[in-house]
Amino acid sequence: MEALEHPLAIVELFNKLFGRPIAALLGLVGIKVADPAHCVPDYVVMVLLVAVALVVLLGLAGRKRERVPGKLQSVLELIVGFFESQLGEIIGPEGRKFLPMIGTVGLFIFVSNLLGVIPGFMSPTSKLNVTIGCALTVFVYYHYQGMKAQGVLKYLKHFMGPIPALAPLMIPIELISHFSRPVSLSIRLFSNIFAEDVLIVVIASIIPYLLPLPFMALSLFTAFLQAFVFVLLACIYISGAVAHDEEHEEGHAGEHGGKRGHGRARKRGRAEEPALETGAA
Repeated sequence: MEALEHPLAIVELFNKLFGRPIAALLGLVGIKVADPAHCVPDYVVMVLLVAVALVVLLGLAGRKRERVPGKLQSVLELIVGFFESQLGEIIGPEGRKFLPMIGTVGLFIFVSNLLGVIPGFMSPTSKLNVTIGCALTVFVYYHYQGMKAQGVLKYLKHFMGPIPALAPLMIPIELISHFSRPVSLSIRLFSNIFAEDVLIVVIASIIPYLLPLPFMALSLFTAFLQAFVFVLLACIYISGAVAHDEEHEEGHAGEHGGKRGHGRARKRGRAEEPALETGAA
């Protein structure tokens, strides 16, 4: 793969402008940069490019809101509606408060996946460092929301399982289950985008221009699919973290409600017995 890679012009320009100042700042904290001319890796430049583009474009588009939406506003409303529908279906009515996080991660991954289709750029999600960062962000976020919703002790108590005697068995299983989530999220996204980029580069090196076009068109679908899967799993993890205690309480409420209803039925039956006896007399 290294033989197929070539330096990107935008990365070279960024390092030419900011490489030496960044290397000097790193030197102040004791980090020595061997080559200041190539201080910033290509995927970091792409990540910064995606982040700045999203902030600028969405910020400008969000300023102009009209009662009769134009094309850009309609697209933005469609995107927001898509994320809200996913959160509502998986988490419920309370899911809308997680929209900023889920929307940011979803749009960042989608645009990062698409960036590699443009000549002269690369998909930052084709690097494992970027996908690990996205997965760890979701990992920390859903644990934080679970502790915030249920309390630290109640949230951690769920790792012990429903039966205290099985806690020594359940705790390792739960820890492995939770720590495997960022691993699966990062590797799934990285492997698909990396393989897609390699395939396009190899085919373009054999027969350029025409033959890579069908694969580039397919990559548009792959970019959406991988972003959708990442968002879907993130919503499921958040739902499990914040809704576990609510379901537990609803179960107890149902049991108490059933007992109360049964008690009321018995009282009603006892009240009706004298009336039946009076009628029979």
